[in-house]
Amino acid sequence: MIIPGVEKELHKLPGFCEGSGSVLGVQTKVDCSSFLGHKAVYRMGFAMAAFFCLFAVLMVCVRSSKDPRAALQNGFWFFKFLVLVGITVGAFYIPDGTFTSVWFYFGVVGSFLFILIQLVLLIDLAHSWSQRWLHNAEQGSAKGWYAALCTVTFIFYAASIASIVLLYVYYTKPEGCTEGKAFISINLILCLIVSVVSILPKIQEAQPHSGLLQASLITLYTIYVTWTALANVPSQRCNPTLLLRNSTGSATAPEPLTSWWDAPSIVGLVIFILCTLFISLRCSDHPQVNKLMLTEESGAGAGDGPGGAEEGGVHRAYDNEQEGVSYNYTFFHLCLLLAALYIMMTLTNWYRPDENLQVLSSPWTAVWVKICSSWAGLLLYLWTLVAPLLLPDRDFS
Repeated sequence: MIIPGVEKELHKLPGFCEGSGSVLGVQTKVDCSSFLGHKAVYRMGFAMAAFFCLFAVLMVCVRSSKDPRAALQNGFWFFKFLVLVGITVGAFYIPDGTFTSVWFYFGVVGSFLFILIQLVLLIDLAHSWSQRWLHNAEQGSAKGWYAALCTVTFIFYAASIASIVLLYVYYTKPEGCTEGKAFISINLILCLIVSVVSILPKIQEAQPHSGLLQASLITLYTIYVTWTALANVPSQRCNPTLLLRNSTGSATAPEPLTSWWDAPSIVGLVIFILCTLFISLRCSDHPQVNKLMLTEESGAGAGDGPGGAEEGGVHRAYDNEQEGVSYNYTFFHLCLLLAALYIMMTLTNWYRPDENLQVLSSPWTAVWVKICSSWAGLLLYLWTLVAPLLLPDRDFS
């Protein structure tokens, strides 16, 4: 929708560009020719979020495949895609006015929650990664695995330090830009704190697998989130990547109007894809995937289990959710809802029209949401380090 060729075709949609609507009760006529891709992404995001919200409500309290609603979860694909297409088409007929401004805040909240989900996945990935390599070091060539561990940790920290220097150079000025300096400095100090805490003797004693590998990965992600926040600072002096569009199609930045695929958006989408891939592999019960992930289930043969294979080696599908579902259907759809909102905000660079629908700009709201999500992620990681000490009776293995 934001590719220039597709964006031009949106002009042909009846009533989509005139943008007649009301703002604060005042009827206005808005030339939205330069907002078409933005508007289309918001409406598609709304359609996907509404679709997953509908299924999250429908799947509440589904305990097993014996529930009739479980068939709706695992089948009827043609009709589900038909419903999604219908909601998407209907979303394009939503009148302008306060819709985009209001839906922006829904996207902000959903994206904040999804960033936390990504942080949880990264923490899980970091702990699993460290445990696997330390286990391999104990079982085989210790020097080789420890060298690999140190190398990766060094690369992560080196990339983080280089990124911090670049943030100071490009997103701050000797005079002014106080907010940017404060955000970078605070996150730098917090990253140093969690790195030091991760190697304290008491932490190591309570959690032997904790170390600098996890801290370096979380540090690098925190610096990335700081970068995306600074890329939304609504000040041309402190944000060289800022692009403002007005209703006549002009821009206040030298970049062309089609330059929506900026570096923070590209990196954000790559991280999103990697996290989605990781959780798909992590939660899969497919034997080949378990061999890839080296999980405990990989020891079972492909034909083990009821209905796994019949005589002659013919594999049959069987219902393995008669006693209980393999995952929470409602939570599954809620995660997809948040992912849809995150994709929507990433593709639009967290920009929104002003109250008069005349200028498409980046608000301070986006900056604070991203900075707060980075702080929440660091606190979450810090909790995973100190929890075994504060709650000694619980098993954190």
